[in-house]
Amino acid sequence: MSAENGPMKLVAGNSNRALAEAIAAYLATPLTKAVVRRFADMEIFVEIQENVRGQDVFVVQSTSFPTNDHLMELLIIIDALRRASAKRITAVLPYFGYARQDRKPGPRTPISAKLVANLITHAGADRVMTLDLHAGQIQGFFDIPTDNLYSAPVMVRDIKERFDTSNVMVVSPDVGGVVRARALAKRIDAQLAIVDKRRERPGESEVMNVIGNVEGRSCILVDDIVDSGGTLVNAADALLARGAKEVTAYITHGVLSGGAVARVTASKLKELVITDSILPTEAVRVARNIRVVSIATLIGEAIARTAHEESVSSLFD
Repeated sequence: MSAENGPMKLVAGNSNRALAEAIAAYLATPLTKAVVRRFADMEIFVEIQENVRGQDVFVVQSTSFPTNDHLMELLIIIDALRRASAKRITAVLPYFGYARQDRKPGPRTPISAKLVANLITHAGADRVMTLDLHAGQIQGFFDIPTDNLYSAPVMVRDIKERFDTSNVMVVSPDVGGVVRARALAKRIDAQLAIVDKRRERPGESEVMNVIGNVEGRSCILVDDIVDSGGTLVNAADALLARGAKEVTAYITHGVLSGGAVARVTASKLKELVITDSILPTEAVRVARNIRVVSIATLIGEAIARTAHEESVSSLFD
């Protein structure tokens, strides 16, 4: 879809240049010339090299590793655009870092997701667009309009191309992700199972209970973030021990920190499918059982609709 109807600009930070370029290609709108560089002491400097006065500007930047650098880049880009008199600034965060810190897990701990929401708002963003937020209520941390997009349509299309859905069982790897898994199961008309993990005593290994009959089924684990990969690998083992035919995982954000890629590669997971919301590392690209699907079209379409003041939610009907 082209953005001929009105002046629209796309600005990319350094977190995921490849995704920004794919979005730009979908929109037939070149990326705005901008310099985002570091001084010798690693201070970030931004210069927007095109006129953006009175324009609708979308800043594409995932706050993924190194999270703080990419977050700071985003804030400084927004400030530069605000001072250059952009009409409206939309922060497009395919991956919203700090989303897992959405409540106080104990006394004297922060709610960092709220702090980050405040920083983005005070930097001068007029609206936010993100993908598969870790917790839906984070939308309420922003005092500006926030669109939480869903990768489900992309995942569903991929699943339908590769599986006989009559024999698929969608599985939530923990109790917290049931709503997300149920929504996907409904879209492909499949049944739902849940992996319930618990520690009987501190220091003892987790016991995995599978709720639902997975015997002979192709199991699809669904979640929003895969970080260390431990939960995923253990859940796959538990499902196979209960007679599952095979286990595939569809996860939106491939954080995959530390030895996660090696853990997934060595596991019994048939395949881990992630999106390019976070730029895949070289290790991810060459891993035998990790595949990346692109969300550029989905985000591009949402940007086009926002620019043209059309409905974004109808993308997910």
